[in-house]
Amino acid sequence: MEHVEVPAEQAIPMDAIARGVQGLRIVFVNVFGLTHRDGSWTLIDAGLPMSEGRIHNWAEKQFGKAPNAIFLTHGHFDHVSAARELADRWNVPIYAHPLEFPYLTGRQAYPPPNAGAGGGAMSLLSPTYPRDPIDLGARLRELPAADGASASWAELPDWEIVHTPGHTPGHVSLYRMKDGVLLPGDAFCTTKPESFFEAAMVQHPELHGPPAYFTSDWAAAGQSVRKLARLNPSVVAPGHGKPLSGGNVAEALRALAANFDAIAVPENKKGADA
Repeated sequence: MEHVEVPAEQAIPMDAIARGVQGLRIVFVNVFGLTHRDGSWTLIDAGLPMSEGRIHNWAEKQFGKAPNAIFLTHGHFDHVSAARELADRWNVPIYAHPLEFPYLTGRQAYPPPNAGAGGGAMSLLSPTYPRDPIDLGARLRELPAADGASASWAELPDWEIVHTPGHTPGHVSLYRMKDGVLLPGDAFCTTKPESFFEAAMVQHPELHGPPAYFTSDWAAAGQSVRKLARLNPSVVAPGHGKPLSGGNVAEALRALAANFDAIAVPENKKGADA
């Protein structure tokens, strides 16, 4: 088993994921805007290099004003590259889990990729992807809680912050309990992230593990998917792949969690750190 099948009709548009949740796809990665009850909004992740203009134009069209903050699920290059430019342009803070700080303050590079993970061109090309630390400077702020945030946190009301390490040490996901909306970042994907054709072109709706070429701790990654499966989400909108909605979403996620090692862990890591 290489993935968990999901009916094609469960894929939903990026501009209508759920109430107050919109997304923008940039080649093979997604960013999201979360609108809150007071009319403010938060940007989730900050895309690829040279995507600052596209994200800003989308934000102007959709929201008409600056966000209250930029929230990072983690610090990989395809989720963080426009963060500093956008934060400076909007004069807003950038929030991340403290375990991501070494990679966001210029101190430490991410581990080398697993180019032998298989699955397609994205894995093969992974040694060429940026992994050096960036420095977000004084814009960077620590998330107010490691696992679970009060709805009173002004920047992100109604959302629970869930620490989901494995893909990176400080990876986090977002969950809105009242309607079961889950933004898992790269904890799992709804397309095959190792294949450029699938990730950037076709995006068949199906559940996969995190991008195998950049996942550093497979045991923790499996535990994180099992933690998210216990939330029984009705909508998932990941960093890679199409958003999905419907009665089979929670069932499919439980299947991924139950078969995580067989589906997600690459052959060259099975029996090693998985």
